[in-house]
Parts: sequence; structure tokens; C-alpha cells
Amino acid sequence: MDWWIWLLIIVGALLLVGIIIVGGRQARTKRLDTKRGEASELRQDAQTQSRRAEERQALAEEQAERARAERQEADARLERADKVDPDVDR
Repeated sequence: MDWWIWLLIIVGALLLVGIIIVGGRQARTKRLDTKRGEASELRQDAQTQSRRAEERQALAEEQAERARAERQEADARLERADKVDPDVDR
């Protein structure tokens, strides 16, 4: 074969390798961007879930405090009833 045919084969092979490398890098970049977007969505969902959990926890704490106050009031009434009732031994 003539030298110019070998040169064309080598240049073609180098071009093919270059195209494969560039295409691989672009695919990798696209895949990474997709994963970054997915991670961002997951973070937003996690933050939303965390806020909801904090709100529920605050509500639960508030309800527990109300329950404690009602329990104290009931105990106070019971104690008063015991003081008023002549049949209760003290």
C-alpha cells in the first residue's frame, strides 16, 4: 500500500478515537448533570419533610403541654372535691 493510504487510515483512526472520547465526556457530563438535578430534588424533598416533621413535633409538644395542664387542673379539682366531701378520710 502507498504511504498516503496508511496516513489516511491513521488520521481516520485518530479522528474516530477523538470522536469517541468527546462523546464519552459529553455523555458523562450529561449523566452528572442529571444526577445533580436528582440530588437537588431529593434535598428539597428532605427539607420539606423536615419542616413538616418539626411542625408536627411542635404541635405534639403543645398538645402534651395542654394535656399536662388539664391533668393538673383535674388533679386540683379532685383534691378540692376530696376536701369538700365529708365521707373522704384525710
